[in-house]
Amino acid sequence: MNIEVVTIGLGYIGLPTSALIASHGTNVLGVDINQSVVDTINQGKIHIVEPDLDKIVSEAVLNGFFRASTKPNSADVYLIVVPTPFKENNEPDISFVEDATKGIIPLLKKGDLYIIESTSPIGTTEKIQKLIFASRPELEGAIHIAYCPERVLPGNVMHELVENDRVIGGVDEASTQKAISFYKKYVKGDLHGTNARTAEMCKLVENSS
Repeated sequence: MNIEVVTIGLGYIGLPTSALIASHGTNVLGVDINQSVVDTINQGKIHIVEPDLDKIVSEAVLNGFFRASTKPNSADVYLIVVPTPFKENNEPDISFVEDATKGIIPLLKKGDLYIIESTSPIGTTEKIQKLIFASRPELEGAIHIAYCPERVLPGNVMHELVENDRVIGGVDEASTQKAISFYKKYVKGDLHGTNARTAEMCKLVENSS
């Protein structure tokens, strides 16, 4: 299996997103730290409740386009879809995003696309960009980094992943366009290109409202 897309996090957003991409014939590796979740998915089953998801996951696994693992492999696109909870003092905790990123930094290569989908504070994408380049300075200007928040409601996720508009913000214009080209394969809604900070702000305002 020549992996094209790696998704980090197989929860209520990561699993449907992985299944949607795999249903288009794209080879997807879903990564989760929970071995039970990985085993369940590799059996073609699901561990969450979401209409229509079980059939899509089952077919994607059966057809060989989707499998799960506790460790990432090299790919062309990396989606970070992990939780961003609050700390005790109501400060956002982006440690899961940081840990997920650290796990793929050794795998990154020229031309790769890295996208955060997790709800994140403004400036997170730029902070992660610095984290990547601190370890791999040779990748500066050689990879694409963007923020594209999910915009779905439980119970209708599979429909909304396809039909809803999305805002996509890269750390530079090339990253924005690369991410738009990626999502165009799977999303019918309008894709609004912007910068990473604006995309992060859009998500926070939308959640607040």
